Amino acid sequence: MAPAVNLKAVDITFTVGGKPAFRAVANADLQVARGEFVAIVGPTGSGKSTLLNAAAGLLKPSAGTVEIEGEPLEGLNRKAGYLFQADALMPWKTSRDNVAIPLEIAGTPRREALARADEWLVRVGLRGFGDRYPHMLSGGQRKRVAMAQVLIRDPDILLMDEPFGPLDAQTRLIMGDLLLDLWQEERKAVMFVTHDLEEAISLSDRVVIMSTGPDARLIGDFPIPLERPRDVSEIKLTPEFQQLHREIWQMLKEQVLKAYGYAEKENAR
Repeated sequence: MAPAVNLKAVDITFTVGGKPAFRAVANADLQVARGEFVAIVGPTGSGKSTLLNAAAGLLKPSAGTVEIEGEPLEGLNRKAGYLFQADALMPWKTSRDNVAIPLEIAGTPRREALARADEWLVRVGLRGFGDRYPHMLSGGQRKRVAMAQVLIRDPDILLMDEPFGPLDAQTRLIMGDLLLDLWQEERKAVMFVTHDLEEAISLSDRVVIMSTGPDARLIGDFPIPLERPRDVSEIKLTPEFQQLHREIWQMLKEQVLKAYGYAEKENAR
């Protein structure tokens, strides 16, 4: 069976203000199997989000190919749901209406769309919050609404770009457990970008490392053989987790230090 996402020798190049082309990602090969949870880590500016945008069809590679479930990607990836760091909730709509938007756009009758939205609000722990507007919700509650908005479409693939980044540490743990509970039910393929190595290890089946940019490459691929189901806070206390963290951090730390050095050189010009 073809992988859910298959990036083959992908280069992504940008030209800014007439300056020479800037190659953000170079020769990237990454396969995400159906039902697999893959976390992508790397220093700031290493092209993690750029790679995610290529899988979403928001960026077209300058070289290489992107295949989705065995088919070349042309235009937007309609099989994927994308959860950004900043939510896309409409402030003038209630939680129920926001969650129902993807179904209504797809032609689902409004009554049915709202009923299914209520079901998803219950699944993300927001029973009774359907009539509340975004400004009435906490950061974690808004993120739950945004997650329901993405999952209600039942996408085959989840693309997640630091979705819990703005949240406090305790809320991130809660959201991590919620995500794993929902993922465990249907086992979507997941590409999850994060700066938090602990978060990456506790959630995923594999952690891949990107080098510092420009010309960022995938340089590490670590299986995470921790038993499932997992409790995000509890798993971090195990010796197995600590050993994995030491191994992966050894490689990641080198790239983070390189990234700081590169930034200092650029600022000195």
